[in-house]
Amino acid sequence: KMVDPTLAEMGKNLNEAMKMLEDNQRKVEEENEKKYARKDIPGPLQGSGQDMVSILQLVQNLMHGEEEEETSQSYRLQNVGEQGHMALLGHSLAAYISVLDRERLRKLTTRILSDTTLWLCRLFRYENGSAYFHEDDREGLLKICRLVIHTRYEDYPLEGFNVLYTKQPVIYISSAARTGLGQALCNQLGLPLSCMCRVPCNTMFGSQHQMDVALLDRLIKDDVEFGKLPLLLVANAGTPGAGHTDKLGRLKELCEQYKMWLHVEGVNLATLALGYVSSSVLAATKCDSMTLTLGSWLGLPAVPAVTLYRHEDPSLSLAAGLTSSQPVEKLRALPLWLSLQYLGHDGIVERIKHASQLSQRLLENLKNLDFIKTSVEDELSSPVVVFKFFQEYSNRDQTSHAAQASTIQHPIISKERHIYDTFNQWLGEQLALLVPASGVDVVELEDEGTCVRFSPLMTSAVLGTEIQDIDQLVDCLKMKIPVLTSTLQLREEFEQEVRRTVGLLYIEDLGWPGLGVVRYNYHSDAKNDDKQEKELEKINTELLKKLNELESDLTFSLGPEFGGQKNCVYIGMVTEDLDVSELVETIAATGREIEENSRLLENMTEVVRKGIQEAQLQLQKANEERLLEEGLLRQIPVVGSVLNWFSPFQASPKGRTFNLTAGSLESTESMYVSKAQGTGSTPPPTPTSSLAKQRLPGQKAFKRSLRSSDGFSETSSISHCDDLDKLDQRPPNLSPGQEQGPLEVERAEEQKEVSQAKTDTEDIDSDKSPSDCTKVEDQASPR
Repeated sequence: KMVDPTLAEMGKNLNEAMKMLEDNQRKVEEENEKKYARKDIPGPLQGSGQDMVSILQLVQNLMHGEEEEETSQSYRLQNVGEQGHMALLGHSLAAYISVLDRERLRKLTTRILSDTTLWLCRLFRYENGSAYFHEDDREGLLKICRLVIHTRYEDYPLEGFNVLYTKQPVIYISSAARTGLGQALCNQLGLPLSCMCRVPCNTMFGSQHQMDVALLDRLIKDDVEFGKLPLLLVANAGTPGAGHTDKLGRLKELCEQYKMWLHVEGVNLATLALGYVSSSVLAATKCDSMTLTLGSWLGLPAVPAVTLYRHEDPSLSLAAGLTSSQPVEKLRALPLWLSLQYLGHDGIVERIKHASQLSQRLLENLKNLDFIKTSVEDELSSPVVVFKFFQEYSNRDQTSHAAQASTIQHPIISKERHIYDTFNQWLGEQLALLVPASGVDVVELEDEGTCVRFSPLMTSAVLGTEIQDIDQLVDCLKMKIPVLTSTLQLREEFEQEVRRTVGLLYIEDLGWPGLGVVRYNYHSDAKNDDKQEKELEKINTELLKKLNELESDLTFSLGPEFGGQKNCVYIGMVTEDLDVSELVETIAATGREIEENSRLLENMTEVVRKGIQEAQLQLQKANEERLLEEGLLRQIPVVGSVLNWFSPFQASPKGRTFNLTAGSLESTESMYVSKAQGTGSTPPPTPTSSLAKQRLPGQKAFKRSLRSSDGFSETSSISHCDDLDKLDQRPPNLSPGQEQGPLEVERAEEQKEVSQAKTDTEDIDSDKSPSDCTKVEDQASPR
């Protein structure tokens, strides 16, 4: 087949450009040596211009210049693939097609728009629909609102907002909708915020993420009584947080009753392309409009979102901006037109089906895990899985907890929820860090609190998530659950131990995911708060350094960068074999040691300063005495020299030495006599902590030795055999815990001689008389 040379050259150039931009292995040594190269500094445009290779090289440097600092984000766009190249080629072709003559451009854009609209309507079961392609996923809903305003207010094109003032329109949005959606619509439409009505979700029956239909009916009736006009309802087929679907069938009946427009959006709309679709999502095909985000579902970069709608009057659609008479505006569908043809029907369905299978695989594994609570609307077909760590109470704990919660309900619930939110935040961050290909993130729900969300329809196509990634995610989750349960159980014990220990102050920080926060409370008599604060910071900083030097599995830190307490030691997650009492004792003893050393240094500094001042006074006094002994004549320059030559004056040198141990000044006369410096008394030993606990070889600090039974049993078996040998050599009348003194040793030797003599008598011939044997025995009797 003949191909336009320009198109072939364009495809070739695009392939070369993409290959150059995606080549992460290319490194330039000159740029790595200098952080800020000369060519990175913006300058004037070159007069002769630059070639294509140089410009693409500059783009690559700008894309991957900070790759060393942000390695976690460098692999996010590696799964673009050939279908992504087709979408990028569409943008290049759109620029090329826009320069065609007007008639060819009109025919080509009409064909592209009609083909794409027909494919999408058939693929997502939306009959007789029109399509609007837009870059911002909220722009489609905005144009739909303008279409409904033009439809319900016939005089709006002539009188404008005066018509809206006489009968205020109302747009209803679920409380589980995207954050800021209602405000964005009001700002773009020029409507006051009073035109936006948030409908609460169910509180008694049904899902807590679904819109309350009965309450919505009462709100609409109240607005009609007040002379307002119910205009539009925005429903969800997959809420942004939990992925739940509203009761679209009942909402459609309610909208038909009040002549309202029903718009649906959400990630669950992607399942309309599958063979099996749940009835709740299938009801979306009867709505008036829906918004599809195919770029994230299929992993297509830079493709527009699509809003499918049904309306009979094309003039109103043109007035609302849903259609355009400019052919260039229709070229927005070109990247999606190319990508859909490249993937085909089977490829599109396979990608959406693969994402649903990943959700089902994770949900099946989560059901078998303890302390994991899931929040899924439909366990058979939900493409979004939301779960969190939650520890159930036993019967006794539950009774006591209920009795305690009945007295002070709100503080306890808020405290427990805050702790669980903190732990689930940490769990989500750890899972995302350990398995980045899974695409899990942390979401904040109104009722459940902080949860971990897995939405493969939004991430799997881009990240290339596979079944083995889900298995790895489950394995990491199994490793983190014991750590979470142990830390949660030991938090209260740690708090009690710290509060009972003198010198330590427990800091309650519900936002810290770990064992707890402790501060060594420095007691000072100084009234200067700034000085005491600096000393407190110095001691706790040194305490943190000492704790990190210990061989343990715990993590000690200064806490979060923002929002944390000052001058504290933050302890991270722990395991079940942690010895809390030893940990608290070690922290207290180490803090006391640092404080004593600090005070000793301060006292020594003060003593040395006073000693120097005293030494200066004594030396000054000694000089005055020396002047009196020498006389006045010796102080005259010439006369003194002659007098010293005829009659030399001999004076012993007098100096002072400072004894650091005693803290006193001493004379140096003994040094000049003995020609050696005195050693003085032995200085006191530096205070050290007596917290060195006897541990088994290889055992780390703060571990309970009773739980390490394997190493203990092996050691005890060897020592038990040695004890048996010693018991065989011990005299019968000696108890196991008694030591042998000199007298016992002598008696043992005599008993040994007696036994030897008895052995000799047994060897005597049988013809000897008994009296002879008695004589032998008498000779061998003890003294």
